[in-house]
Amino acid sequence: MNEISNGMPAFALDGVSWRKSARSNPSGNCVEVAALPDGGVAVRNSRHPGGPVLIYSRGEMAAFILGAKNGDFDDLAF
Repeated sequence: MNEISNGMPAFALDGVSWRKSARSNPSGNCVEVAALPDGGVAVRNSRHPGGPVLIYSRGEMAAFILGAKNGDFDDLAF
């Protein structure tokens, strides 16, 4: 695997398994995530699977998920 960095093409992340929420819309357009060997998380747009990825540390992803569970971003979805 090449050096992992923000904005790299998703296809350059060899050997990762991409997954999406079971709650994604029927057309499948959603955000997909993949665990990285160093414990980080890669995020991509499912409509552009070879496009750029954003890389987050485990702590950054945990903070985001906790915020989402606490409703911190509800105003963006409703």
